[in-house]
Amino acid sequence: MQSWPEPAIPNVPGTGPALRLYDTADAAVRPVSPGATATMYVCGITPYDATHLGHAATYLTFDLVNRVLRDQGHDVHYVQNITDVDDPLFERAERDHVDWRDLGSEQIQLFRDDMTALRVLPPRDYIGAIESVNEVVEMVGKLLASGAAYVVDDDEYPDVYFRADATEQFGYESNYDRATMEKFFAERGGDPDRPGKRDPLDAVLWRAARPGEPSWDSPQGPGRPGWHIECSAIAINRLGIEFDVQGGGNDLIFPHHEFSAAHGEALSDSRRFARHYVHTGMVGLDGEKMSKSRGNLVFVSKLRLAGVDPAAIRLALLADHYRGDRMWTDAVLETAQARLARWRAAAAATAAPDADPVIARVRQHLADDLDSPKALAAIDGWCADVEAGIGQDAGAPAAIVQAVDALLGVGLK
Repeated sequence: MQSWPEPAIPNVPGTGPALRLYDTADAAVRPVSPGATATMYVCGITPYDATHLGHAATYLTFDLVNRVLRDQGHDVHYVQNITDVDDPLFERAERDHVDWRDLGSEQIQLFRDDMTALRVLPPRDYIGAIESVNEVVEMVGKLLASGAAYVVDDDEYPDVYFRADATEQFGYESNYDRATMEKFFAERGGDPDRPGKRDPLDAVLWRAARPGEPSWDSPQGPGRPGWHIECSAIAINRLGIEFDVQGGGNDLIFPHHEFSAAHGEALSDSRRFARHYVHTGMVGLDGEKMSKSRGNLVFVSKLRLAGVDPAAIRLALLADHYRGDRMWTDAVLETAQARLARWRAAAAATAAPDADPVIARVRQHLADDLDSPKALAAIDGWCADVEAGIGQDAGAPAAIVQAVDALLGVGLK
């Protein structure tokens, strides 16, 4: 599937310290230690409404990861999926009396436009679930042959399920106890009460065809992929097992990331699907959780249509640490707009303090588990010095413009 255009990244002299990120599985900040090519998989959207601020916050987080790794000299092989076959898409299409494929195509294009406006670096591989059906079919067959999966005893709908006990380490990624797993499984797309399952936590790999649903042929009969196996197959076939970073919102920790990891681990000698599991916090609105059911989602496209500069949206979402839950309010956006105006005014100065120490601090803060609030504060401090008339370096403003562009993805020109 077509991705979106890649913005030019200025080359900033020097480099920063090695990147360290919080790993959910180990509950600790650890070094990311890629080879010449860093590998990263981030779960994409289900295209029935895109792109709300929760989406944007997640993709901006991993855009920072991408930028920091590139700044450190790594090539980055970034893969992202699109779940363009799923129940929420069908339900929204039925509600709106449109074809689910048309709805998906419309929302995917809107997502591309939003990512372009936010200056998010695109994935090298941007893969839809529909495109990966053959990969899923092959992987499901291997899991069945290995005994890690089974077919439910149901003549009408012989769905294929993955055994939650197929790997000894199941549960290591989330570190949740059984009760928490059962709660989230039921709330996040699982089917614990499906008759014929051996364990309520077993997750569907291949959903047998139902009336009115799209389906594809397979040795297991016509059907469509389960959610978790889609990401597992796409990631493994492009990055291999034990790639560097798997990312997404913290609502994907379980069951989605736990099972996508377990699927891959069940077919390999590895006990770890990814070396780092990195998760972002949620974005709320005016003190309440932002959710589809509440109808209080804030969309990037609507902010853009209202004339909000995408750079201000970016700064607003980077003003808080990626791992924490945060609230979106009018005040948050106004603060970001004022910050952007201040930065641009300082960048237009004819002379300013030496940029090198500031750029070094930005690099240091980003390498420290993406501490974007401190990185923004470092630029704020430089701007304050410019406003005070400190510094006579004529090249400093241009150097700051390049660094802010390359490291933070914010255009000051």
